[in-house]
Amino acid sequence: MDRQAVVRRVGVVVLVANLALAAAKGAAWYTTGSLAVGSEAVNSLSDAVYSFVVLAGLYITTQPPDFDHPHGHERIEPFVSLFVAVGIFAAGAAVLWRAVESVLTGSYGETVGLAAVGVLVASAVVKYALYRYCGRVGERENSPALVAAALDNRNDILTASAALVGVLGTRLGAPILDPAAAAVVSLGIGYTGYEIVRDNVNYLVGRAPPENLRSEIIRRALSHPDVRGAHDVVAHYVGPEIDVSLHIEVEGDMTVREAHDIETDIVVSIRELSEVDDVFVHVDPKELGEWKEDDETDRLAGETGVDGRR
Repeated sequence: MDRQAVVRRVGVVVLVANLALAAAKGAAWYTTGSLAVGSEAVNSLSDAVYSFVVLAGLYITTQPPDFDHPHGHERIEPFVSLFVAVGIFAAGAAVLWRAVESVLTGSYGETVGLAAVGVLVASAVVKYALYRYCGRVGERENSPALVAAALDNRNDILTASAALVGVLGTRLGAPILDPAAAAVVSLGIGYTGYEIVRDNVNYLVGRAPPENLRSEIIRRALSHPDVRGAHDVVAHYVGPEIDVSLHIEVEGDMTVREAHDIETDIVVSIRELSEVDDVFVHVDPKELGEWKEDDETDRLAGETGVDGRR
């Protein structure tokens, strides 16, 4: 199954699951009045809304390249994820406000039935399954939106657990635990938004990829038998994908065809890395005096076990 079909299927599964959880928690909230359960209902409703946005965004980002977008539409995904983060922050703020208001007015402490306990336990189980599912597919398909969904589902496990503490506290005669648990849930929601913003801003500002990936890029360039060295190696994110540019150093007595074949071999080798989109290679003949020391490239080359200059 191709990437488009895979990520869209995950989006549909997450949307349906969140709608079901929002309905179940909403019913439990209506019958019990628990602030903790209510905060979880709001959390799941916001999850359902952002799941719909993610699904729509994934439909756009998985469209094939066209004249206006020759590299495809994947670079839209970080914007989709940031939209998700805005909704998550809003939901967290609403839950925190409700918890603080209930403490100030004393409007808490109603007895909560066992149905609320069952809903929260079921929610934690479902969220764990979604966390593993979205995380596995998101990493494999290099999808920031699905990784963001995985992070949200992971933190939802914690928020459901906090809400469960509040519900049990009410049943055991400690009603203050109900709004306290709701406040904890709100902080968990906010932290999820922070993680999504942190990760996706890096995609948008062109941050360098992890060091091990940069080392692998250099290793592939230097592994060619006719390459004597490399310098000015630049790798950076353009959306969720990586663009690479580098200079390779070769002997100057080869033909244009031979130099072209070397360049092509290196481009093909580096583009085999699933995270890499485009690769730009500049060939520097020795006789032009363009060979130069590059401490960063030499350091990364040393980590790969190859010589930075031969």
